Amino acid sequence: MSEAIRLDKHLVALIQCSRGEAQKYIEGGWVLVDGEVIDQPQFKILEQKVELHTDANLTAVLPRTMLLNLPEGFDVSTPAAPLQLITPETHMEDDRSGIRVLKRHFARLVPTTPIESGASGLMVFSQNGKIVRKLVEDAKTNEQEYTVDVSGEIELDGLKKLNDRMKQNGWLLPAAKVSWQSETRLRFALKNVHSGQIKFMCESVGLTVVAMTRLRIGRVSMGKLAPGEWRYLPEDLWF
Repeated sequence: MSEAIRLDKHLVALIQCSRGEAQKYIEGGWVLVDGEVIDQPQFKILEQKVELHTDANLTAVLPRTMLLNLPEGFDVSTPAAPLQLITPETHMEDDRSGIRVLKRHFARLVPTTPIESGASGLMVFSQNGKIVRKLVEDAKTNEQEYTVDVSGEIELDGLKKLNDRMKQNGWLLPAAKVSWQSETRLRFALKNVHSGQIKFMCESVGLTVVAMTRLRIGRVSMGKLAPGEWRYLPEDLWF
């Protein structure tokens, strides 16, 4: 070729398919240019080697959902800030979803269920409007699980108080199931979490929060994700 041309146009000539089929193959991540997956039909090529993966199919590319283990100390005052942590390089090596990493999966990701201020752990980002709506609409019914490291001496009957509904600024807080995991770690399972609720509850019984980690939202858990890593949410594990 003497002039650079679009990848989809080149693929049409290479495998004798339609322009629409070529674009689906490319967007599906089935086309390699010099051994690298390129999922942009408009990508310009000149002398590079173009190949179609042997398992290529014309299945439409689905919107994806990522689970991130937010590391400690990361500022989430801007909900979208943790998106900078989701890159091909931080993808969990042992991701068993079977989903192939494509560049388009990193575009238009929307943050969902907010995490408690100062907490680390599970965050969910999605391109799928159905999942985003479900996480927002079902926020009152999706149970979240946190582990909370604390210091200080809990007051008499403090655990019972944590399991009763508390009032904050005159508002009755949602009920929580709270239990000890160790001498300095509590487990909170609660729905419709109000911002600052866990810290307020702990301080109300004489405890100071040292660290918080969200482990689960609904039936989706963080699993073995290392801090700063992400993995795909398999399609059959929607909330």
